Amino acid sequence: MNQAGETAAGTAATKILVVEDEPDMLLGLEHNLSFEGYAVATASTGPAGLEAVRDQRPDIVLLDVMLPELSGFDVLRLIREDHPKLPVIMITAKGMEKDKIQGFSLGADDYVTKPFSIRELLARIEAVLRRSGRGGNRLTHYAFGDVEVDFEKRECLKRGKEVALSYKEFEVLRLLIENRGQTITRERLLQEVWGVERGDLPTTRTVDTHIANLRRKVEGDRDRNKYVRTVHKVGYRFVDGN
Repeated sequence: MNQAGETAAGTAATKILVVEDEPDMLLGLEHNLSFEGYAVATASTGPAGLEAVRDQRPDIVLLDVMLPELSGFDVLRLIREDHPKLPVIMITAKGMEKDKIQGFSLGADDYVTKPFSIRELLARIEAVLRRSGRGGNRLTHYAFGDVEVDFEKRECLKRGKEVALSYKEFEVLRLLIENRGQTITRERLLQEVWGVERGDLPTTRTVDTHIANLRRKVEGDRDRNKYVRTVHKVGYRFVDGN
């Protein structure tokens, strides 16, 4: 069993428990989730998973259905007896629709089906954490200049009037603001907002078009490029004095 500690900034990271019996899958998930800033605990059997829930106190559990000694369903049922609100995402084999039905009936919060991309998994983790109220590191509101953004309601106001942002424009703005001061590459925007995997990246012109539209809507002509700055040949950076 392994547990990561804290983020580089020293604040406690969101802790994920991964219960998976395939060694390569377990190692890959541990590596990728740790890279994304999560603290990761692991277990490879049902009983070890239950012990880790008790000892590690995770914020969310990734639970494989097919486990030795106790199945994922048995583990989920026992988790729900003592931790009814602990978020659990089940991992199942492709095409096992009956597994999903059984898991949801036992209280699973979501499912991912093998094979899945790490970006899909991260999106599902973040969505479940938001719904459960455990996604503490994510912004709920942010204001800059004459703009106010409500990330929970997905509303953007400029001088008190609603700005109509498309889904992608809103997610671009969210990613830039949550990483304000840092340069976000066009490739990362494509991966995290459009869900495009590395190696399959299309032209980055789509990103530039969305950035241009976003600037026009939230900055206007007077403040054009004041907040969303272009980093030549690399990407974009959100800059604010807040």
